[in-house]
Amino acid sequence: MASATTKQCDPARLFAALADRTRLRLLNLMNGHEVCVCYFVEILGQSQPKISRHLAYLRRAGIVAARREGRWMHYRIAPPADSCAAEILRATLVALGRDKAMQRDLDRFRKACCTNARVPAFGRAPSPAATASFASIPAG
Repeated sequence: MASATTKQCDPARLFAALADRTRLRLLNLMNGHEVCVCYFVEILGQSQPKISRHLAYLRRAGIVAARREGRWMHYRIAPPADSCAAEILRATLVALGRDKAMQRDLDRFRKACCTNARVPAFGRAPSPAATASFASIPAG
């Protein structure tokens, strides 16, 4: 039996989390970044409530973590403790990095980060912070 600190992978929940295009786009944008929700809204062109629902789904699956800074919520990939789940997530992120549509999202993300002060939707949102790219971390 697993200890209380070691979370077992729920394959059905993990695969369900990865089975939605919007959630894949969110993961792609978070790979190597901690991102404020307002950037997701702007880049994906979807409403804040819809983005937040997808982020909550990814959190319940145990692959995304959140941090509050004032009124801003920041999200980042949280590598699963379960090695099987971690390998599935890593392979997914590598595949997303090769996808043309996902690359276009990243291009929009880079442009949004550079123009943060000029985009009214961002208000005073903090710029995304760099994190380790989970896909580039060698498998354990």
